Amino acid sequence: MAGAANSQPGPRVKLGVDLFSLGSQGWDAFQLLDYCSKLGAEVVHFSEIRFLGGLEEAHLKKVREHAGRLGVEVEIGMMSMCPSARRFDAKAGTAEEQLTRMIQAARIVGSRFVRCVLGDSGDRTDPIGIEGHIENAAKALRGVRQVAQDANVKLAVENHAGDMQARELKILIEEAGKDFVGACIDSGNPVWAMEDPHVTLETLAPYAVTSHVRDSLVYKVPEGIGVQWVRMGEGNVDMGGWVRKYVQLCPGRAIDLEVIVGGARVHRIHDPKYWDGYRNVRAHEFMRFLDLAEKGTAPPPSAAPGRGQAGAPGRGQMDPAQREQMAARQRADLEASFQTCLQMLKG
Repeated sequence: MAGAANSQPGPRVKLGVDLFSLGSQGWDAFQLLDYCSKLGAEVVHFSEIRFLGGLEEAHLKKVREHAGRLGVEVEIGMMSMCPSARRFDAKAGTAEEQLTRMIQAARIVGSRFVRCVLGDSGDRTDPIGIEGHIENAAKALRGVRQVAQDANVKLAVENHAGDMQARELKILIEEAGKDFVGACIDSGNPVWAMEDPHVTLETLAPYAVTSHVRDSLVYKVPEGIGVQWVRMGEGNVDMGGWVRKYVQLCPGRAIDLEVIVGGARVHRIHDPKYWDGYRNVRAHEFMRFLDLAEKGTAPPPSAAPGRGQAGAPGRGQMDPAQREQMAARQRADLEASFQTCLQMLKG
């Protein structure tokens, strides 16, 4: 069980699951809670509304009651709260309206915070640049400050899909108001933003509310630097050291495994145009990322995208056998990573 990871003296951390790890299962909120509880998770992170199955008050109360019976803590989240970002869903209402709904849902279901994101790496090359999106996101967050404080719910902004480096997320949090806004530190997304995950953790630890944790490979390719997500313990970014550092720097904050196997991409650093989205990258931080690539080895073709979620076709494009195969791989990847993380926590 997860508690065994905390049997030694020192800061305690709860080990949980971000349900994106199980996105292909087709389970409802109660089935997801049951599975995670049997796995040994102490926290279940419903990082998107689709995993919850809706925001109706009666339903949220049932989810809270079921989690309580299992002894599992519930965390919830949403996608983009930045009205200028590509991933923002304007059909769901203004940023302030969406955030307000989620804050009220968090209060009902018993979540201490709402995880949210700005966007993805494509926002870095928009005409307004990532700086313009940060300004718009901060304004949206400030618009619900009183609502969040009245509900005693924080907003946890994730470094998501290569949208922001840690330094940029720090700027967003401080501009919005660190009294009610913090960070959901993701250890996998930094490699999509040309950043060493240890730089991300060291920069954002003072703002940590929770985390999404997975391992990564970083390696050189002729075009530049290749990256790919892997099971915990199979990468080359020292996730064992990262986990232990997180426990020391962010005591009491959950480690929620968001296991994705795949997500390969190439940073074409030899192409001057590629740097249009990274004009403000700090040289000494980039060198730490480059050092990871220098020491890395490209994965074999059998480990290419398609084994897990990232890079694979959607469930609607698969026949039933393919869907079950993907679901089984997700479970196997998560279960193996959960056990590896327990060993990392034991040190």
